[in-house]
Amino acid sequence: MFKTTLNLLRPFILFAMILVLILFISRMGLAIWKIDRFDNFTSMLTLVLHGFRIDLSVLGYLLLIPAILHPWLMMTKYHKTWLKILKGIFFFIFICVLFFELATPAFINEYGFRPNRLFIEYLPYPNEVFNMLINGHLLTLITVLLLLSIIGKYLWSFLSNVISNKTSQSNATLMSSSFSFVFLVLVLALCARGTVGHRPINPSLVYFSTDPLINSLTLNSIYSVAHAFKQLGDEKNASKLYGNMTTEKVIKLVQQETGLLPQDFSSKSLPSLTSRLPAYQGKPKNLVIILEESLGAQFVSSLGGLSLTPEIDKLNSEGWAFKNLYATGTRSVRGIEAVITGFTPTPARAVVKLDKSQTGFFTIASLLAKQNYSTQFIYGGESHFDNMKSFFLGNGFSDIVDFKDIQNPQFVGSWGVCDDDLFNQADIELTKLHNSNQPFFSFIFSSSNHDPFEIPDGIVTPIHYTSEQLSQFNEKELSRHKAIQYADYALGKFIAKAKQQPYWQDTIFLVVADHDARALGNDLVPIKNFHIPGVILNSPKQPFLDTRIVSQIDLAPTLLSLMGVTNYSPMLGHDLNKTDISERAMMQYADNFAYMNKSGVSILQPQKQPLSFNYDLKEQRLMPVEHNKALSEVALAHALWGSLAYENQWYAMPNELINADPTNKVVSN
Repeated sequence: MFKTTLNLLRPFILFAMILVLILFISRMGLAIWKIDRFDNFTSMLTLVLHGFRIDLSVLGYLLLIPAILHPWLMMTKYHKTWLKILKGIFFFIFICVLFFELATPAFINEYGFRPNRLFIEYLPYPNEVFNMLINGHLLTLITVLLLLSIIGKYLWSFLSNVISNKTSQSNATLMSSSFSFVFLVLVLALCARGTVGHRPINPSLVYFSTDPLINSLTLNSIYSVAHAFKQLGDEKNASKLYGNMTTEKVIKLVQQETGLLPQDFSSKSLPSLTSRLPAYQGKPKNLVIILEESLGAQFVSSLGGLSLTPEIDKLNSEGWAFKNLYATGTRSVRGIEAVITGFTPTPARAVVKLDKSQTGFFTIASLLAKQNYSTQFIYGGESHFDNMKSFFLGNGFSDIVDFKDIQNPQFVGSWGVCDDDLFNQADIELTKLHNSNQPFFSFIFSSSNHDPFEIPDGIVTPIHYTSEQLSQFNEKELSRHKAIQYADYALGKFIAKAKQQPYWQDTIFLVVADHDARALGNDLVPIKNFHIPGVILNSPKQPFLDTRIVSQIDLAPTLLSLMGVTNYSPMLGHDLNKTDISERAMMQYADNFAYMNKSGVSILQPQKQPLSFNYDLKEQRLMPVEHNKALSEVALAHALWGSLAYENQWYAMPNELINADPTNKVVSN
């Protein structure tokens, strides 16, 4: 019986060994590649041991179902057919695991950690992803497919030996099948659970570093993606990640940080709803927001970066420029969420993509539409991407202009027309809006500075790099720099033209980045990669450089105030026209949340105690300090607020505004 039982177990034991070996080799290869991120040998050893636990967990989940079926099907007359199916299952599992591991280096280069929810969020857009891969990552794609083909060929032969004739002739008995069933189920279930403790294994149990990349390396990539997919079902509840706080305390702290008085919050059903009068009291102005793709402060010389954006540097000297403006996230939809809705970042997907926010969710477009503004979104690509079209049309935007509407485009890339074509169309649209004699709001979203960085030839002359700089930048980064130069050129050309048009006179312009190009580094939240440019043009204010720490969520309230529009909304952002606001910014980096003010930074991690830091704005460096309990509580309140506001629909359009006469301006009550 022992020999028969061993024959039944043999394919699972051998396959498990080769799968764990591949994951070990992959993890060690990645660790050696990033060896400079490890403090000492102990960290490397901890990575190996914790990674082995995760690999066993993956093994348990992947093999448990076939292990349950195998002993019993081997007793039937269909055992040879089952072995062919089992061979196919093993092959499919191995190829999937291998695919994610082979794709990992490119993902780390782009995002700074293993594939996670970002990997999932791109899946609904195969055309865009395919074009991006073909045009910008062709070598990576070919390499991955080639290795999968070669290894797959040898794997098939290996599996033929693992599931050999000896296995098919095992003559399984009830006793041997029972023993192998119990053994496989117990071992694989224990592996999957990863612990005998109260809760099964999860990333927080194996994370040990303050470097997000090292923490992600303790996982394997198929586990990382699967865990992210599972979290999509729990994304409305940030307390599962960061801990609990009473709803009353969350509301109190969040309201307190706005700098408003308790009596300013008059609605029980919408706890953040307030009515704030504008700084400007004249005829309401028009508004144009230009959201620049992937443009971090690191590329703007007037903000201490490279000399890639002379036009933005010029604009910074002409308008209300922000020296210490921070994005809320690392994706375009997160930037849209912050700038258009003023919503705080959460570990969930941006509200642009969530079900409950597709209608009746507050945006500045929905507020302005109720005050007789024309509201428009202009994009050079396909507006359905990242669910933008659905969200905009459901929340106040009356007109969408995208790729199919661009007149006579001169250059089309993977993500749509070039920025020159986009801004030419924007000028046409703004002229139409001006001629309609109706106030307007237009939101323009650029895309030329997006991987694979396709731009028209003959426009950009690369800047002069020192030999030290050239040693830091690879070919892809130099392509990014050219795309930034081109995007800056197209923006400057448009603004110069707009200044000569009739619509300029009564229109406030905001130029701001959606996020930085990449957020990398060994900090739990790489704050320096959330630093972005932003400048308000043609406002009643004199040109100046604002040195306060401010957030993307502060921009919408500030713009409404400059326009002369009463800010009747649930937005928590500050009106930066006021000088007595408390400086702060909040940032979501994967599952980590940072809240920064003048006194320090609190960083929240899933199922871990918050950590406190000081941040040197000049050196752009985090320095650990003693735990700041008060700041951590404020951080937790803001991290939980978004989930609560979304789930309870506290960020809905207020009934008073929904039912308002659109020809009348809403006033403070």
